[in-house]
Amino acid sequence: MFNEELLGNIKEEALKNHVPILQDESLDLILMILNIKKPNKILEIGTAVGYSAIHFSKYLDGENAKIKTIEINENSSKIAIENIKAMGLEEKIEVVNADATTYLETLEENTYDVVFIDAAKGQYLIFLKEAIRLIKSGGIIIADNVLFKGRVLSDYNEHKHRTATNRLRTYLKLIQEDERLNSTLVKIGDGVAISIVNK
Repeated sequence: MFNEELLGNIKEEALKNHVPILQDESLDLILMILNIKKPNKILEIGTAVGYSAIHFSKYLDGENAKIKTIEINENSSKIAIENIKAMGLEEKIEVVNADATTYLETLEENTYDVVFIDAAKGQYLIFLKEAIRLIKSGGIIIADNVLFKGRVLSDYNEHKHRTATNRLRTYLKLIQEDERLNSTLVKIGDGVAISIVNK
């Protein structure tokens, strides 16, 4: 039995502590995609407190179905593990405390049905390259926050977020140009990019 009340508490706590979690409308879109896809293996880059992974677990399908989620922040990882355990999902969701930019290289290619990217915006190009390698043909790569609070589609050029903004612009360009990807940008939340992979 999925404990919606506990999940609501996890969301409340995250918002109170300014932990970035999936916005409701972006979450609804992603859950609809997962419901159609019925993935057996999901890779999540950026766990935070485990809120999205817990939601995603509802749509896992098949024997040994599992989510692997990577979080660079040790404290966030610990909170995520506690939240996942409280939900009784420790068999379904594995939290890895690591830097995804190097950890992803250790994973086996063509393993995942869905890769969800929601981590350091300046590293999305590395995450995309690895996601294409790690995903099965026919799989779906979903990236959240690709509009970066409106900066990406504006003429934003301030020093503070310039690198991340430019890299996200490149990300959106690459997913449109790469012949292995059939991509769309959905302008809800902070922007969700969806790419179906055909290798």
